[in-house]
Amino acid sequence: MDLTARARPARPGGARPRNARASSLYRLVASVALGSLLLAVVGAVTGPHWDPPPLEEGIEVATPDTAIGSARQLPSHEVRVVDVSVPLDGASVGARLSLPLDLDEPAPAVLFVHGAGTGRSTQAFRRQAQALAEAGVVAMVPDKRLDTYTTRHRDYVAMAADYGRSLELLRDRPEVDPDRVVVYAESEGGWIAPVMAAEDRDLAGLVLVSSPVVPPRQQAAFAVDSYLRNTGVPHAVFRAIPRAVGMTMPGGGFEYADFDVTRWQQRVTAPVLVVYGTADASMPVVQGALQVRADAARAGNDAVTIRYYEGADHGIRVGGRPTPEFLRDLAGWVRGLPGTGDAAPRVAGAEPTQTYLAGPVPQPRWLRDGTALLVLVVGAPALMLLGAVAVGVARVARPAGGSRARRDPERLPRRFAPGIAWRLAALGGTTVATVGALVWYLLAVARLAMDYQRNAWVVQGGWVGVRVLGISAVLTAVLLARRAHDARDAGVPLAPGAVRRSAALAVLAGSAVLLVVLAYWGVYQLNI
Repeated sequence: MDLTARARPARPGGARPRNARASSLYRLVASVALGSLLLAVVGAVTGPHWDPPPLEEGIEVATPDTAIGSARQLPSHEVRVVDVSVPLDGASVGARLSLPLDLDEPAPAVLFVHGAGTGRSTQAFRRQAQALAEAGVVAMVPDKRLDTYTTRHRDYVAMAADYGRSLELLRDRPEVDPDRVVVYAESEGGWIAPVMAAEDRDLAGLVLVSSPVVPPRQQAAFAVDSYLRNTGVPHAVFRAIPRAVGMTMPGGGFEYADFDVTRWQQRVTAPVLVVYGTADASMPVVQGALQVRADAARAGNDAVTIRYYEGADHGIRVGGRPTPEFLRDLAGWVRGLPGTGDAAPRVAGAEPTQTYLAGPVPQPRWLRDGTALLVLVVGAPALMLLGAVAVGVARVARPAGGSRARRDPERLPRRFAPGIAWRLAALGGTTVATVGALVWYLLAVARLAMDYQRNAWVVQGGWVGVRVLGISAVLTAVLLARRAHDARDAGVPLAPGAVRRSAALAVLAGSAVLLVVLAYWGVYQLNI
């Protein structure tokens, strides 16, 4: 677009005939459609698609009864709670011990490893620890070490070493039989506890509850896919999964996203109890159990017991409380070791469902750098705003010379060609508004997905609104181009002066960047 174009002969005036107006409308619609199609192609070629393969392998459940075959009858003990401190390298954490009273001999024990979050000993695993202690099992819940645990940086091997200090303290307790200590890990702890079990061959057992098994990046993509499918989002929104999960985060970090626990699981020789709830859509409940069993077999370990609890969520809860059957089975399995390690049935409970495989996430080819993407999304509106401010300053500036300046039209501030200024403003405004609407939509869908809820007005209606705004941005770009073409034919300067010319270029460049970003995130997707 030549922003300083001048003399060309003007077209003869007069009203256009009806067929000319119809032809003009047709060209406008065709131009908008072509522009949207080009953006759809840009979106398709600048990033990966999302098409997870179906899970073809299933798991055979022997019986709906989850009871452990050779588990002992559980006693009933009074429980005493003791708070202790665990020294670590450069820090210390608190821990809570639940001790069964009136023990005749040192008892088996369970050390709890936290999932994601703060992990306070006074809040986490309270019902599990109480149930174990009542059944004659010492339970220890340490605080999670937080000075080395952030959203950006997590070292699961180092975390395993920290939990190892708690394990040493637990074994040294006079109430505990050091040869009968089990590690219980939930969710994110499933990337930590196998490291402990691989390095410590004296563990009596390993309990993996809602274990992700696959690397965090793959787990995140699987969970988001499952949530979005339940929420009922349009197909185009799924394109965001590999582009969001596959990119590097702004500011760096998140190296742990590709941590693979497989090589540690393949060294676990202790009996393993694998537990999932059938209402937990965030975990690969079938694939996870199969993977643990296959990895343990690599170490010559076939003592893997698998249990599925009907309607239980990620914490094996129904109605906010751990299911009684789970607490019973957990205590029975721990107390009965080593006999319960290979007791029948090996797989029991409700029938699990997993439709798609949790696998490698396609990597973006163009906008993989999250920092660069953030700079583009923030920098483009900032550039447009700077241009608008510059034009505003130029408009309020008055040339020196008083009445003489007013009589000299050459010294008056020059303006954009008629119709150019508001079209530039509309283009910048609609592109920024579409980006804002897209961000709002993705956050709203994320909230619904995490709560596992549906809302057609938000999910379907919101997406229609985002796409309508996106088409409006293309429409304003076409209208601007047509008006610029007419002004050139009339010999009217489009953006006279360095300030207006720079401002116009800023709006055009910023809008172009935002349109590409919108295309990348699927706003113009045509399933190509």
